Amino acid sequence: MGNRKQVPARKGHPLEGEMLQGTLDLLILQTLILGPAHGHTIAYIIEHRSEEVLQVEHGSRYPALHRLEDRRWIASFWGTSENNRKARYYRLTAAGRKQLVEHTSRWDRLVRAVNRVLRPAEE
Repeated sequence: MGNRKQVPARKGHPLEGEMLQGTLDLLILQTLILGPAHGHTIAYIIEHRSEEVLQVEHGSRYPALHRLEDRRWIASFWGTSENNRKARYYRLTAAGRKQLVEHTSRWDRLVRAVNRVLRPAEE
């Protein structure tokens, strides 16, 4: 009780564990459209662009990266990070670019459908 570290308050609560299945995959693919990145950078970009609403934890990030690599939507290679450490980098493949287009289109349809339910047109 006495030595508990206080966590700074944030705007709202992060949506940890609340993302729809496949959403993290889509976000990772979109992040890699910018070029190769290592896991920590991928998580940082997603968190930063979502204004810290989406938190990509280690326990979900690497299973997602491995899943995408198994599907051949991304490929990995070893490189040197900004702080001169060996790091595994991921890059988008041609198949991954195709999936990104398909998944983005599907996501857009889903968002429109959910909004039609949540915000029905005034009659």
